[in-house]
Amino acid sequence: MAALRELPGSARCVIIGGGVGGTSIAYHLAELGWEDVVLVERNQLTSGSTFHSAGLVGQLRGSVSLTKMMMHSVELYRELGEDCGWIECGGLRLASSEERMEELRRQAGWAKTFGLQLDLISADEARDLFPLMSTDGVLGAAWLPNDGYLDPSQLTFALAEGAREGGARIFTSTRVTAIESDGGRVQRVRTERGDIETENVVIAGGMFAAELGRLAGVRIPVQPMSHEYLVTQPFRERDPKNPLPTLRDPDLLIYFREDGGGLVMGGYERNCAPAFLPDGDDGFESIPFDFNGRLLEDDWDRFEEIVINSRRRVPQMEDVHVTRMINGPEAFTPDNEFCLGETEIGGLFVAAGFCAHGLAGAGGIGKVLAEWIAEGEPSLDLWHMDIRRFGGQYRSPSYTVKRIRETYETYYDIRYPNHERRAGRPLRLSAANSWHREHDAAFGEKSGWERVNWYESNAENGDDSLRPRGWAGQHWSPAVGAEHVACRESAAIFDESSFSKMEIAGPGAAGLLERLCDNRVAREVGRITYTQMLNRRGGIECDFTVARLGEERFSIVTGTAFGNHDREWIRRHLPDDGSVQVQDVTSAWACFGIWGPRAREILAPLTPQSLSDEDFPYLSVREITVGDVPVRALRVTFVGELGWELYCPTEYGLTLWRTLWESGEPHGLVAGGYRAIDSLRLEKGYRVWGADITPDETPYEGGLGFCVKLDKEGGFVGRDALVEARERGPRRRLCCLTLEDPRSVALGNEPVRIGDEVVGRVTTGGYGYSVGRSIAYAYLPPDQTDPATEVAVEIFGRWVRGEVGEEPLLDPAGERLRG
Repeated sequence: MAALRELPGSARCVIIGGGVGGTSIAYHLAELGWEDVVLVERNQLTSGSTFHSAGLVGQLRGSVSLTKMMMHSVELYRELGEDCGWIECGGLRLASSEERMEELRRQAGWAKTFGLQLDLISADEARDLFPLMSTDGVLGAAWLPNDGYLDPSQLTFALAEGAREGGARIFTSTRVTAIESDGGRVQRVRTERGDIETENVVIAGGMFAAELGRLAGVRIPVQPMSHEYLVTQPFRERDPKNPLPTLRDPDLLIYFREDGGGLVMGGYERNCAPAFLPDGDDGFESIPFDFNGRLLEDDWDRFEEIVINSRRRVPQMEDVHVTRMINGPEAFTPDNEFCLGETEIGGLFVAAGFCAHGLAGAGGIGKVLAEWIAEGEPSLDLWHMDIRRFGGQYRSPSYTVKRIRETYETYYDIRYPNHERRAGRPLRLSAANSWHREHDAAFGEKSGWERVNWYESNAENGDDSLRPRGWAGQHWSPAVGAEHVACRESAAIFDESSFSKMEIAGPGAAGLLERLCDNRVAREVGRITYTQMLNRRGGIECDFTVARLGEERFSIVTGTAFGNHDREWIRRHLPDDGSVQVQDVTSAWACFGIWGPRAREILAPLTPQSLSDEDFPYLSVREITVGDVPVRALRVTFVGELGWELYCPTEYGLTLWRTLWESGEPHGLVAGGYRAIDSLRLEKGYRVWGADITPDETPYEGGLGFCVKLDKEGGFVGRDALVEARERGPRRRLCCLTLEDPRSVALGNEPVRIGDEVVGRVTTGGYGYSVGRSIAYAYLPPDQTDPATEVAVEIFGRWVRGEVGEEPLLDPAGERLRG
């Protein structure tokens, strides 16, 4: 396709990349009425990674939003029909182990909450659908009749044509040489054929995304990985009316789809190969200037494991002739999720890192990105795909590649709840890390931080008979229960240094926070407020505590993984006059929580300041000393007990921890980890952002209406949507459920049934050691939320009876946390 004529001097939006992602965004922007859209491609459409995609389209994924995006893709492909080569042949996913069958049962329950058809079938039934397969070792399968495959090039050209019909202009053979910004916003795109002034740019360059990001001074943590599959010669008569379904056998690391009378077969080998790293894993990728419409050299040695496995599942693979090997670079991310959204440069968006399932997601990606660009925020909760989830450690190419190697090589592995990644560890260490290691800590990792899950030395004081059934009993220890009980009965100390911390300062700080928060936060100096920040739809965009440190200075503490997200949300709303500054101070402060009935007894002898309720009330902050250490003390809790979060400069951290431990030992102080915190917070009904509450739910729906102050002077972002929501009534309500079988523990996403109807899905769950119940939270229809309403939760194919509980389950009057 020849390049079009003269490049325009300006455009409302410039999309960089002519693959399936870029053309889908252009298509969906055109559907929203954006006519002044320009797409530029360095070579020809599909000449990056799109042309060599295997083309499989599966819908069920690991998150609500991603599954919805995949379902939108299929709806779009049905509409495009023959224009994109869509074949709705159905898809099989085999289980060759009992653990994999449990995964399929869990996915079947998950699918029920979407109305997505997924049937569990026998091995023989799977063979009836895919007669070429051997059932040797197969215990069963999942059948998704609406999955399929398509032609990646046909899809791209169909989307490009639709975009053109809507007014978009497409320029091939147009290489981008610079992306310029001014005042924190994108300003222009420079190309070899001229410059384009614009306020919106989308980097949709596939494997070139990181390189394009560097042109703008932005880090996009993707790495091209060598992904191989082969195409066989025809060896069977194809029946167009009864096409073979796609077939995945994750236990053998392989996948199949038909190709005429032959097969496409590929997989995810355990010895992966990053592409284009001339300096090894420690340097950035360097893709050759002329790598357009090309493939990598065949690597049959690396593919041998996949070939051997394919013969086990499809014996005819032993004798077929191979037409060609496809070894193409595919861009992967460190967590195997898409990399989407607006970067730190305003108006500069990314749609990259499709992790070899970009064809399946292309329709949904185009839709959500177009909405994000046009409306300023996405219509779905996209946190798990948001580029802001990647912290500063991903500026390092070596760390990025370590994580991506791991995600590629474990692509088909079962993701057990609470599983911990191993690559790139340890990286970020608390000041008390050496103490934790000396005391038999079992570490987890989040956002690069080594965090204590529990101390195995506490296990002897726990009860192993409480181990949950099935998956919930994986990565579990009786130590969790011991630490939980100690916090309720005496006291426990927790290292929370990984929590993200920000300071907001300046003459405009109070006004900005009042405009962004639904609660009143500009209260008197020394007070703490629990609040949310909302999007324009009234959905919960941020959830944290705000402490007023001074007339023009505030502190925010939020979840470990949410610091980037929350900081960028605030930064996007900063006034242009420079009257407010936002600073991430996470690494500057160690933080230890000490909670329990004896917390005051332990802390009081260490400080000359009074800790009485009168002098140091709940939800207040004071500057005190603890032993020899200067401390900022916040009287808050995430476990529902009396206590404090103690912050000190990092260099004092180990001394502060040891001081507290030595003072607490005579009082029965126990060191605890994050798993105990989670079970403690469940009993109190404290919400977790990204699971219990998301940008898709309002505070009224999430049970946080007590934070909303509609009468605040000047209003706040999302207020109008909340007024409408209150008048309309909630669409659903978050409820606490208790299950009859205490060892059947929900993990999240399980379907919830009232009567014979599936009415919701679990957000989070766990065991409450103080109340002795299995607890789950779920959104239910508002007219079915009364306490004692009978429910059932499907846990690995078994419906477990339960009921809606009074919330909170423990200490409803809040007497314990007020001492």
